[in-house]
Amino acid sequence: MDDNAPEPVARLTMVTLGVSNMRASIAFYEALGFMRRFKATGEVVAFFDTGGTAIGLFPWDQLAKDVTLPESPRPQAFRGMTLAWNCRTREEVDRVLDFAVSKGASLLKPAHETDYGGYSGYFADPDNHPWEVVVAPGIDVGEDRRVHLPD
Repeated sequence: MDDNAPEPVARLTMVTLGVSNMRASIAFYEALGFMRRFKATGEVVAFFDTGGTAIGLFPWDQLAKDVTLPESPRPQAFRGMTLAWNCRTREEVDRVLDFAVSKGASLLKPAHETDYGGYSGYFADPDNHPWEVVVAPGIDVGEDRRVHLPD
């Protein structure tokens, strides 16, 4: 290791989800409106532009093997992680939840007032990866649809 090399810059570039059915999951994320990129990968792996980071889809068993974890039993319980779709208004939260369900998501929790002054609900994708749809005080969603956090 070169002691004079600059330290790496921390960044999250990709969230890869293990999925049971690549074709169905690709169709679901396209139906939500995420733009698929690098389509030359076919159904081996799929990448979606999220406006900042990217979502990758990879067969569950192959992803488990790649990270050297057992592929089964697959967890049926909460895995301690959610994805988030931040919104600008409460009405947008309701629209996004309805939209996701119309595209095949499961509603996990209807939108509700939160104890921190926000408004959120949850849906799950076809492999039960939970998504929070939320408007939260202090977290701005700009005209560019990206999250802008205060210092």
